[in-house]
Amino acid sequence: MIFLIYVLCALTSAACAVLLHRTARRSGSRMLFWCGLCFWLLSVASALAIIDHYLVPDVQLWPLRHGASLLAVAVLLYGLVFEER
Repeated sequence: MIFLIYVLCALTSAACAVLLHRTARRSGSRMLFWCGLCFWLLSVASALAIIDHYLVPDVQLWPLRHGASLLAVAVLLYGLVFEER
């Protein structure tokens, strides 16, 4: 059941990223671009959680997972601070 939740989180983040990037390309909004990039990184972090917990539990991927999450928040923060008009 927890595996299904991880997969749904990764898929939802990827779907949000696709929708945000499509809208950013149509409207030219830089803020939507940064939000889409944040969601791509969050989907990578979710995929790494799946790999870490279920596919290769012997390998510790938590630094990569947390690094991807930290980078996602940093990208969103950069977009909020420097790209908002």
